[in-house]
Amino acid sequence: MITETLVSVEEYFDLLLKSNVKLEYNAGEIVAMAGGQPAHNLVAANLIVELSNCLRKKGCIVLTSDQLIKVEGCEKYTFPDLVVVCQKPVYEKAPQGLDALINPEIIVEVLSDSTEFYDRTEKFDCYKTIDSFREYVLVSSKKRRVEVHKKLNEAEWLSHVYGEKDEKVKIDNCDILLDNIYYGVVFAQPNATT
Repeated sequence: MITETLVSVEEYFDLLLKSNVKLEYNAGEIVAMAGGQPAHNLVAANLIVELSNCLRKKGCIVLTSDQLIKVEGCEKYTFPDLVVVCQKPVYEKAPQGLDALINPEIIVEVLSDSTEFYDRTEKFDCYKTIDSFREYVLVSSKKRRVEVHKKLNEAEWLSHVYGEKDEKVKIDNCDILLDNIYYGVVFAQPNATT
């Protein structure tokens, strides 16, 4: 947390405008988001290309990690790695043009050691309060693993884990080769002991 005391949304936007790192707002707390490692950035870039190429035919847009979203049900503002919107994007007007998207449909988070638990638990639970939200994709940056969580109804989500080399990952109506998601990524080798 950056601040010692709880701050208002207005104070958050003031801090965000002055900051050289991304800051998320969590019910009065300000959380600094660390910059992604090369594997994290490459996986996100590969997914932007794959999803944009596929979903453009459907009229959807893919937004990068610079797009702030508002999660009103949890008093939260976040910067997911990718956001997909297939209907008309709706924004909450915010100070100095930092408008926050309020109707994301698909949210993609590339997992890192520092955020994985939060992305899987509290953040996912908060995202579920967004009416338009229907698909959550968690992508490992440490190994070939993609989890896709699809909303069935208000109380149920169907989860599928992908990890096979030639397997296609189903996101919305797109079949994306796992190889394409991890194109160019070199994973750290575990330390060999003899």
